[in-house]
Amino acid sequence: MSLHLEIVTPEKKIFSDSVDNVYLPGADGEMGILPQHAGLVTALKAGELRYQKGGVTSTLAIGSGFAEVDQKKVIVLTDSALGEDEIDEAATEAAMKRAEEQLAGVEHSLDAEEIAHLQNVIAQAAAALHFKRKHRN
Repeated sequence: MSLHLEIVTPEKKIFSDSVDNVYLPGADGEMGILPQHAGLVTALKAGELRYQKGGVTSTLAIGSGFAEVDQKKVIVLTDSALGEDEIDEAATEAAMKRAEEQLAGVEHSLDAEEIAHLQNVIAQAAAALHFKRKHRN
């Protein structure tokens, strides 16, 4: 048995294929999804998504989003999904630093939406850097 996995960002469909299993960075911790999983909709945090097909494990760094799961498919809607070779470590560090400086320096003049956006940028950058460094070694 297999699952159909779709990973979609606002820009494009990143992945669509049958897989053996999927591991997602759920808001409450990592979740493993196998065929015949009970249906659910869950929030995702920035982190590492893994899936296995034919004994080969593939990984992506994803941003926050949602996953819809049923017995035969997993649909991941996320704001970003990058492979290790797509992550520019220096640019990611710079973006994280800019967001941290904006958040720390002028927080009193930011509205709740701007603060949430900056916190999301920091979380995504931190997850991407962790992913890149983990897979580089």
